[in-house]
Amino acid sequence: MRRLFRYIKGYEKETVIAPLFKMLEACFELLVPLVVARIVDEGIQNADLPFIWRQCGLLVLLAVVGMASSLTAQYFAAKSALGFGTALRRDLFAHINTLSHTELDRMGTPTLVTRMTSDVNQVQNGLNMTLRLLLRSPFIVIGAILMALTISPVLTLWFLGITAVISLVIWAIMRATVPIYHDAQTTLDRVTQLTRENYVGARVVRAFSRQKDEMAGFAAANDRLRNVQLAAGRISALMNPITYLIVNLGAIAILWHGGRQVDAGALTQGEVMALLNYLSQILLNLLRIADLVIIMTRAVASAVRVSEVLATPTTMPDPAAPELDAVPGAPAVAFEDVGFAYAGAGAPSLTGVTLAAAPGETIGVIGGTGSGKTTFVSLIPRFYDATGGRVLLFGHDVRRYGFAQLRRMIGVVPQKAVLFTGTIRDNMRWAKPDATDEEIWAALEIAQAAEFVRAKPGGLDAPVETAGRNFSGGQRQRLTIARALVPMPRILILDDSASALDYATDAALRTAIKEKTQGMTVFIVSQRAAAVRQADRILVLDDGAPAGLDSHARLLQSCAVYREICLSQLSKEEVSRTV
Repeated sequence: MRRLFRYIKGYEKETVIAPLFKMLEACFELLVPLVVARIVDEGIQNADLPFIWRQCGLLVLLAVVGMASSLTAQYFAAKSALGFGTALRRDLFAHINTLSHTELDRMGTPTLVTRMTSDVNQVQNGLNMTLRLLLRSPFIVIGAILMALTISPVLTLWFLGITAVISLVIWAIMRATVPIYHDAQTTLDRVTQLTRENYVGARVVRAFSRQKDEMAGFAAANDRLRNVQLAAGRISALMNPITYLIVNLGAIAILWHGGRQVDAGALTQGEVMALLNYLSQILLNLLRIADLVIIMTRAVASAVRVSEVLATPTTMPDPAAPELDAVPGAPAVAFEDVGFAYAGAGAPSLTGVTLAAAPGETIGVIGGTGSGKTTFVSLIPRFYDATGGRVLLFGHDVRRYGFAQLRRMIGVVPQKAVLFTGTIRDNMRWAKPDATDEEIWAALEIAQAAEFVRAKPGGLDAPVETAGRNFSGGQRQRLTIARALVPMPRILILDDSASALDYATDAALRTAIKEKTQGMTVFIVSQRAAAVRQADRILVLDDGAPAGLDSHARLLQSCAVYREICLSQLSKEEVSRTV
């Protein structure tokens, strides 16, 4: 929690000025009942109209100065809170981007989205209201009691009693509602998760006609959020009726005792009215304190959630090492008895993988579902670190490379084609911001995407909508392949990135990569035997362990797993022709 205070840096002046002007406003507010008392006791009793007008003018002046003080305080409080929130969001976003896939997998996207948006907003709002009310409201409560003490020490005891009872009611209500607000934030995470899942997987939901089931699941989570908030609302709703009942009973008591003292000449009518005004001020500001406590409780709960993310260290810090030169004669990629297990997994995903890929060599990676293919290639750009053995690039352990150099050498095309809002040109320049149109078109030609890009109105300036939804699945895949090819990386990883392409386009793509990317080491991950059989060597994975590493023809003879995969996809005649 304390780590968040540093984000006030740069707004220290606003953080001090805001409560000071709120205190100034409170001072003027405490003077109002005394002026009203003088109007009653001197102006109305003596029928002194000029005096009444002068006092009314003083009331207007107090109101204007108080309003100016309030507006000034709110301006500086808002400026401080907005600056705080902006700095916090910036650092939170930057910190999340330093986390490895291990931390991101553990925390999950929905909770990160909620903490980045809703929780930061709660903390920002909490700071804003704290600067405005934390000093002002208690000051008015204490000031009103002291001002009442100067009018009537006896009736001030009633003030203290009424204040104590109201405070007890407010405390009891807050104690009941605070845990419920914690529960509400957790439930909001679940609603965010379901919303994201249904947005991302909308086609799957509709393909299986699960709209009603998903709506029922969302409705259940949404209803729970509503019920939690209603539970807090019902309890909080008791606050105003109970406190006003206590205040009204207190006002009756003050009027009764005050009336007797007026009859005895110990008090004036104006002083009794001043006492009632002070009682109202106490009530209103106690309610504001209660609101502030609820807001601060939400803010503290959200601050803890945000702090948890900021306090999460990355298990994969950027070494920021100087640029490393390739070791002469070293393979482009080498796996030395590599093993890997995901955090919390019961079994390793990779075991005993040893491989050396020479510069310019094409390595196919094939295996059944869950055999570790994506895990294998994810270790090359260091999305994860091997839990056993070593992964080397050009003779150096991948952990010695700075991220900038490492990722610059590698082009990655993930399983799911991801495009970003903007234009085609914007997306093509992600890996190389200064790429020329000639370089972009060359990459598009290799990726078999140039034809449909030319057909688009605007060509490279054609818009790309959210997640590339204005392109077909095959077009998105080809654009992501082209994006990875623009800088002509030394290593290219195609992680089942041609699954939406027809066989002819897939074959043309592989041929173009082979012919036009001389010297580039290529890893082709695929479920299709046809996609990898032209590779120089094929790594066959079976339940995370290497079952074979050789050419297509030799694997057909020596690897039962590979032969079974081929026979399940190709006819015996096709298999025999490739031997």
